[in-house]
Amino acid sequence: MNLVLSDKYLHLTFNDEGNTKLIDLSSLKISNCVGCYGCWTKTPGKCVIRDDAVKVYPYIAKSDRVLYVSRICYGSYDTIMKTMLERAIPIQQAFIRLLNGETHHIQRDVALKNAIIIAYGEIGEDEKNIFIKLIERNAKNMNFKKYKVLFIAEDELEETIKRELD
Repeated sequence: MNLVLSDKYLHLTFNDEGNTKLIDLSSLKISNCVGCYGCWTKTPGKCVIRDDAVKVYPYIAKSDRVLYVSRICYGSYDTIMKTMLERAIPIQQAFIRLLNGETHHIQRDVALKNAIIIAYGEIGEDEKNIFIKLIERNAKNMNFKKYKVLFIAEDELEETIKRELD
């Protein structure tokens, strides 16, 4: 399954028999993670905050191809995307594994992902370098089999997404 997780509304439709799910995070109510770890202890695999995030992270877990579409702000995802990614912690377990000499969380039935991160906005070279380092680090905890980062202008978003899905 393909998942397009976007921080803004996109005028896109897909003719692939429902194999692609587009989620506009800007239209959802997603609260900040409060760091209670209830998703690991009280209700394993489910966030204790009942809002729209609980409808999104199961799609993140089961999708084998994910396109993250986000404005870049200070070398990171913009607030909407970052909040959602932090709220996706329930797809990981509290248990730790060693991966290439580093500690990382064990995933809960999470598909290996081919990820494409589409970054847009006014992005300087320093911000690009910081963002690439962030993605390199996140790739290990987000179960990326492989990934690529594209820096584009905002008016190229829809065309770029269609091209990457083809």
